[in-house]
Amino acid sequence: MGHLTRRTFAAGGLGAAAGLTGALAPPAAAAERGAGSGTAGHGATEVRAMWLATVDNRDWPSSPGLPPAEQRAELLAHLDAAVERRLNTVYFQVRPTADALWESPYEPWSEWLTGEQGRDPGWRPVEFAVREAHRRGLRIEGWFNPYRIALHDDPSRLAAGHPARLHPEWAVSYGGQLYYNPGIPEVRRFVQVAMVDAVRRHPLDGVHWDDYFYPYPVEGEEFDDAAAFAEYGRGFPDVASWRRANVDLLVRETALRVRRLRPRVRFGVSPFGVWRNAAADPRGSATEAGVTTYDDLYADTRKWARRGWVDYLVPQLYWNIGFPAADYAELARWWARTVRGTGVDLYVGEALYKAGDPEQSAEWQDPDELSRHLSLCRRLPEVRGHSFFSALEVSQDVIGAMDAVVRDHYRHRAMLR
Repeated sequence: MGHLTRRTFAAGGLGAAAGLTGALAPPAAAAERGAGSGTAGHGATEVRAMWLATVDNRDWPSSPGLPPAEQRAELLAHLDAAVERRLNTVYFQVRPTADALWESPYEPWSEWLTGEQGRDPGWRPVEFAVREAHRRGLRIEGWFNPYRIALHDDPSRLAAGHPARLHPEWAVSYGGQLYYNPGIPEVRRFVQVAMVDAVRRHPLDGVHWDDYFYPYPVEGEEFDDAAAFAEYGRGFPDVASWRRANVDLLVRETALRVRRLRPRVRFGVSPFGVWRNAAADPRGSATEAGVTTYDDLYADTRKWARRGWVDYLVPQLYWNIGFPAADYAELARWWARTVRGTGVDLYVGEALYKAGDPEQSAEWQDPDELSRHLSLCRRLPEVRGHSFFSALEVSQDVIGAMDAVVRDHYRHRAMLR
């Protein structure tokens, strides 16, 4: 299936459509909202971002095992492309699969650098990326995946000393991949410490998560957390409520850790674009998505916004204007209403990777489709920016969709730092 990306699952979920209770009480005071109230904001300047993915060598490095000088040159080319496109923010994937692109005392070096998990690449990618991004006037946030361990399900292939080998009871095999079990408190604490270590060691501008919490559903399989539910799920009416509470805890606790360590570092999440369909919940969007964050990923993203637990959200609105099952315009308006009055910033995730892809619909062959997205969002004051997936397409821009965005909306560079 080629390069595996987080967007593969998102697209498949909607294709099927076309196809805190218990331990967490509501925040009691404004001080608690400081865990993610947007106070470390960027002023009135819009965010213009791109994702720079490292998992499976999606964007960078182009292949594992390149000499350090070539890896550095490729990384600089992506940063320079961001500047050329008048972007101001990069979400750099520094922990793609329970590994690290920095010298972590908790997890092994990423296999996507050298081809061998745990092998020192001979240079320090995060340190280099932060320095060079800041030199170019770019904000750079660390993009972390909390619970994904590997794109395979064989623990023996993990590096010796990998936490999932030392604690096999922490890992769950599902859909041919390995995941940490979010329902085990020790796991939740460990992944927080492992991620925040990057912030402790490097002057990153933010902590950024994507849409993977509990994994996307795989037909005919059950995520095997029954033992953890029996041990830790007392007081919850069902496993779904318990799973959502587990993710709520991860979000709320991480926000507090980041805020205490570096108060000006922002914390945000890029969820799948549909919280719930209105047919399941009148508070949901007028959509017919086959997957929703609330029901399938156990991520109550609406709650995180309404309670101010995050600084920003970047919902992945990877559909064209007028798409029947999930209309971009409907979802942009729904998310704008959701964050209104919360102090949480809203940026919209844009599917640049679809533009010009021959397997996509006719709308995505039009280089002006994405520019129309930004024009629509200009009428929504809650939308304070956009992020494009991903860096490879920002550079290649096969049909000129990014050119159209720059021409119509980014005539001048908007600096955040």
